[in-house]
Amino acid sequence: MVSVRSVVDRVGPTLLHAVQLPDPCPAVADVVIAEPGASAQLAAVDLVLGVATGDPDAAVELIDHSAAAGAAAVLLKPPVARKPQVRRAAKAAGIALIEVRAATAWAQLVWLLRTVLDAAAEEPESLEGDPGSGDLFRLADAVAAVVDAPVTIEDTNSRVLAYSARQDITDPARVSTIMGRRIPDDVLAKFRSRGVFRELSRGRQTIFVPAQRDGTLPRLIVPIRMGGELLGSMWAVVRGPVSDERAAAFADTAPVVALHLLRRRAHADAQRRASAELLRAVLEGKAGPRAAIAELELTDEPHRVVVVDTPGDDEGLRLALMERMSLGIGRRPIATELGGLLYTVVPDGADWPSLADASRGAPRVAAGSAVRIGELPRSRAEAEETLSLLRAGVIEGPSGSFDGLWTALALHRTATAASAAGVAGLGPLEQLREYDRINRTDYVETLYEWLRHPGDPRSAAQALRIHPNTFRYRMRRVLELVPLDLDDPDVRLALLVQLVAVRWS
Repeated sequence: MVSVRSVVDRVGPTLLHAVQLPDPCPAVADVVIAEPGASAQLAAVDLVLGVATGDPDAAVELIDHSAAAGAAAVLLKPPVARKPQVRRAAKAAGIALIEVRAATAWAQLVWLLRTVLDAAAEEPESLEGDPGSGDLFRLADAVAAVVDAPVTIEDTNSRVLAYSARQDITDPARVSTIMGRRIPDDVLAKFRSRGVFRELSRGRQTIFVPAQRDGTLPRLIVPIRMGGELLGSMWAVVRGPVSDERAAAFADTAPVVALHLLRRRAHADAQRRASAELLRAVLEGKAGPRAAIAELELTDEPHRVVVVDTPGDDEGLRLALMERMSLGIGRRPIATELGGLLYTVVPDGADWPSLADASRGAPRVAAGSAVRIGELPRSRAEAEETLSLLRAGVIEGPSGSFDGLWTALALHRTATAASAAGVAGLGPLEQLREYDRINRTDYVETLYEWLRHPGDPRSAAQALRIHPNTFRYRMRRVLELVPLDLDDPDVRLALLVQLVAVRWS
């Protein structure tokens, strides 16, 4: 049997949320509906659905009754599931309490739960593979028979998840869609210009798109929804307008397809969570390289840790970046979150700077040096140090790598150490800084550029955006104001360390 936690993971967060899970988590045998006003016949390890249980007192009574019968969990809709007295009752009874999303139909949930339980009984290894992929292709064949036309099932990003074997009606757009496993960009633009995706988001039951001049045949499109969320769509290639009866029959298949898509999502979410937890452990030095190579399917070649900092509270951008980061390495997703930052691990040479090329916002992306798998915690620390310089504006641009920005990092580390030691307060430099503060002059900056461009007053003047003669005048004034022997190499070196500490700390 499968545990309550596994059932919640497989169904996914679109429909279910675990409010209270006992430890150890109980197994599940069947689904029972507790109808209002009726005495439900409960058995051990049942999932008890509190249909129409909208009162906290009734919910507490159902929890006590279910716990006494040895049930595994009680499922309730909001707001009852989160009421303090309901949560206390579940915790005291040692029974799992699961919240069902408000827009979810109980009948569909019963079907999905029993599908999950049946799959767990027949395929105990289903979490190790891709559950339902073959079922989804068979389902596409069944839907094609209902609508009497070839069908593709696609996700919200227009990626093809399954398609029917039937090919008697086709056009180049369908062929290229199936071959590329997604709608080609040019075809996508044509459907977008006709408002197809706008209509999908508005909740239309069916959308008919007439034939186009380029030879693209008509399409009948049905959105796939569950709990108010758009999960994808089904596209049928038809010869012309479809009767209302046939279109309605096509639309009636959407809830069945939605259940399968949710199963796929639940499987992917479970894998992603497991990978994220392992990656966090690896980056924190709590898991060794063998686990990372075996479970995350990494190769034993140099990898970099990449950290991404998204601006503000743009949750949509964070989710989009997490999705992009999760697609890149091996067959398993490999991205995680730590302290509000997103992390991934990429092979040396991978195009990680492209993560900064977001459609909106300006995420900062930093990479540690390329290391062996066992040294990933060090690469993480380097990535975070590089990110700190990007955040502070010390380094220009949205991205940078630890080994590529070594000069800036060396200067910053020197400045940090020198500041902690109070180096800037030694000698006559503080006197010159005080003069600048009082008189609003730039003699400290002038001295800094003179030291950075030894023997080259033109380059120093150019850095300050002044005339070389003005630069020479300022340097004469510096030597009049403070006693400095600039012919002494140790004096020049000491001053440069002090000025680096002032500018970079």
